Amino acid sequence: MSQQRHGSTSGNDPGTAVPAFPDLPEATIARLPEYLRALHNLGEAGADTVSSEGLSAAAGVNSAKLRKDLSHLGSYGTRGVGYDVALLIEQIEYVLGLDQRRAVCLVGVGNLGHALAGYDGFASRGFKIVALFDADPAKVGEQIHGLVVRHIDELPLVAVEESIAIGVIATPAGAAQAVADELVSAGVTSILNFAPCVLSVPANVDVRKVDLAIELQILSFHEHRKATLTALPGGRSAVAPETAGADNQEAVGS
Repeated sequence: MSQQRHGSTSGNDPGTAVPAFPDLPEATIARLPEYLRALHNLGEAGADTVSSEGLSAAAGVNSAKLRKDLSHLGSYGTRGVGYDVALLIEQIEYVLGLDQRRAVCLVGVGNLGHALAGYDGFASRGFKIVALFDADPAKVGEQIHGLVVRHIDELPLVAVEESIAIGVIATPAGAAQAVADELVSAGVTSILNFAPCVLSVPANVDVRKVDLAIELQILSFHEHRKATLTALPGGRSAVAPETAGADNQEAVGS
């Protein structure tokens, strides 16, 4: 979930497969990591090419939407062959900025912070957690997955030393805004917020919000809808069974 996104500069060079930087719709940006994950899985399974139908099935989106998304990158595939898996991985990683490693700091080392600090998926996709911070003196100095927890007061110095690009907030909601202010003051312009609150940040700062309670509420809506449809005269026949599953998957993930 994105709180904000400012526009990017597009440099359309017709001589390159990918423009200098394509200005992509927000929904397309959100789906590119899904395509990338599916492509990596296909590549690891030995696939050199994949059809739009095969890739869309692996990513959980419909093929028309996938083709439109990839056309923004200048990738149209080859009729009768499909997409070159390695080339498409390269294109998507370029657009997502994954062709360079990005330093990440994590603020808040409670239960969630501990879990995030040990998540292997960050490193495998080009992100390295270089620093852990907390305001609790009892946690400062603790070693977690090879990193020593620092006091939040050290953030400005460490942000410069480690060239931190992205800050992750895993604090209680009441502390999140102050942490965001500290990150912004330290020059961090991208924030991933796990705290259940909306942050106020300058226009040049991008924030992505992850709220698990909201996701559960959305799933609760779908459960409520299914129960309501079942109670209607005719039961679930009110919804075509062949479309119900596909609609659910994209309705939540889009």
